[in-house]
Amino acid sequence: MKTKKYIKPASCFFGLAAIFCLNFAGYAQNPAPAKPQTKPIILTGGTIHLGNGQVIENGVIAFDKGVITQVAASGAAVDRNSSEVIDVKGKHIFPGIISMNTTVGIQEIASVRATLDYNEVGEINPHVRALVAYNTDSEVIPTLRNTGILLSQAVPQGGIISGSSSVFYSDGWNWEDAVLKKDDGIWINWPPFLASSFNYEDFSVSVKRNEKRQEIIDVFRSTFSQAKAYAETAKPSPANMRLEAMRALFKGTTNLYIRADYAKDIIESVKFAQEFGLKKIVIVGGDQANKVTAFLKDNQIPVVLNPAHRLPNGTDEGVYLPYELPGILAKAGVKVAITYADEWWRTRNLAFLAGTSSGFSDVTPEQALQFITKNPAEILGVDQYVGTLEKGKQASLVVTTGDMLDMRGNAVQMVFIKGGKVNLDDKQKRLYEKYKEKYGQK
Repeated sequence: MKTKKYIKPASCFFGLAAIFCLNFAGYAQNPAPAKPQTKPIILTGGTIHLGNGQVIENGVIAFDKGVITQVAASGAAVDRNSSEVIDVKGKHIFPGIISMNTTVGIQEIASVRATLDYNEVGEINPHVRALVAYNTDSEVIPTLRNTGILLSQAVPQGGIISGSSSVFYSDGWNWEDAVLKKDDGIWINWPPFLASSFNYEDFSVSVKRNEKRQEIIDVFRSTFSQAKAYAETAKPSPANMRLEAMRALFKGTTNLYIRADYAKDIIESVKFAQEFGLKKIVIVGGDQANKVTAFLKDNQIPVVLNPAHRLPNGTDEGVYLPYELPGILAKAGVKVAITYADEWWRTRNLAFLAGTSSGFSDVTPEQALQFITKNPAEILGVDQYVGTLEKGKQASLVVTTGDMLDMRGNAVQMVFIKGGKVNLDDKQKRLYEKYKEKYGQK
């Protein structure tokens, strides 16, 4: 009879550990977040695009402890002795891009349900917070930094009332590190006046009046009436977490983001919000905002537009209308921001949407830059920190070889977030280097 040999528990543990180490050794991880700035940094010789329409050729920008201390022409006096001086002659410096209305950080792989954390069960979910779902280890985030996106607004989707969004830096160990502004606003989906349906047999699209529209508006009216009464009660008992989440709307400290595209829906939804005394109203989508520019301007309603790289929705609309729309609204005096809607990985091309808007309208490149920097910062209520490169604001900036709004010049060389220099490694770069060895020139 043969004697059985047993593996000692300790040996088994270390054996398994060794196997795991071998298996995962080839899988690179996202780079660690940037360390806090330890000494003053001066960037000299570059073209500085302040984000407010001004440009400084051959300029100097200095920052210390994450805050910009000086922005001036290169001849200005600066203390170079105790600073790290970086020559960026021939390069361009831009404020970090702000990507609004995305699922960055709360969506990873579309076909893997376990990585999707942007849609809650139910129709009325104002208490749902993107804040605590944000995943700083997302492999998408580093790829966005490489086109200049340094901040993203993570937004819940679905339902009638989707929940609250928050604003995050594209760098951080966890959501507590990355967040710039918690719960900046509640998102609602206004029922469209017209509903479309797709016929898979002949691939036709039919459009008819939305028969369920008034039913949904009645639900909104009931919910907002309850929320307003709740907000006017100092210490409601029992507490209602859904209505509690809407209290800030009536205090005027957060935005109400209304997803609406048709002109009729835009006007009706804004008037609905005003009935309840809401002041901070933002239209999101706005495909027909060009038809109601006077209304938007008079009521000071900013518009966060859908992606511009698409065909128009209406068959009778000009083919270039999506390209021209940001410029049309800006010329009419409406505050505009451009987004990639709820997309996450495609939002890396956001800078090029702004470039397109400049090419198809009277908007200058510096004005178009504001669609993705200054204007989003003001809409989000974070313009005291980011959005432009000015003394006293955070040093969250991008250094490129050329025009950031042009894919030919958007080659990001350096990124600083709150003064910390960010490692620009990402999965796409690693894959490029890997397959360059196989398919590159010998």
